[in-house]
Amino acid sequence: MSLLRIILIAASLFLLSCSIIKTTYTITAGTLKLGYTVTKFAGKTVYHVGKFTFTVVAAPLSWPLIRDDIETIDGLPPKEAIRQGRVKTSPYVVNGRRYLPMSVEEARTYREIGMASWYGYETYHQEGGHMTANGEAFDPRGLNAAHKHLPLPTYVRVVNLENHREIIVRVNDRGPFIEGRIIDMSAGAAQKLGFYDKGTARVLVEAVQLEGG
Repeated sequence: MSLLRIILIAASLFLLSCSIIKTTYTITAGTLKLGYTVTKFAGKTVYHVGKFTFTVVAAPLSWPLIRDDIETIDGLPPKEAIRQGRVKTSPYVVNGRRYLPMSVEEARTYREIGMASWYGYETYHQEGGHMTANGEAFDPRGLNAAHKHLPLPTYVRVVNLENHREIIVRVNDRGPFIEGRIIDMSAGAAQKLGFYDKGTARVLVEAVQLEGG
């Protein structure tokens, strides 16, 4: 057996023992194209999009929702809808008002300018974790966001029109439910965009499409 063959076999066994799966995609949003990789470990999935990293962990159903004013999702109690996987584009009710998210196809061309805010400060000081509306563990320091109408999850490019900083975030929650605001960012995302102290900013939000490569 040649030395090269031994090295190849050893490398294959190492990858299998780590149980790592990597898939590469192309991301396009207008002229935006970025390399995209997915690495799956036990209990979490790590996404690398250019220089941005997203760690996704399923939250235990015992954790409270970060948005505790969501009354139903797809006609079910929120956690039951999450358990059944009936969240992505399902209608939901907040404070008696029914919201109907856009379809995946409609979301492909989503682009909007408006006010962004950030949320989740209270979770810094509470014990335990919190769950987003699609069942993920809420990370106040991560690059995630809430949107009333986009499918969950969706990746979007957000540009702060006041200082021209831009990032990509993972939309995995619902909100904001305050008139005049189009997106709620995590504290980590607000810091990256430079409006953490101010609290709000005028932004451009544009959907990012994931295409299998």
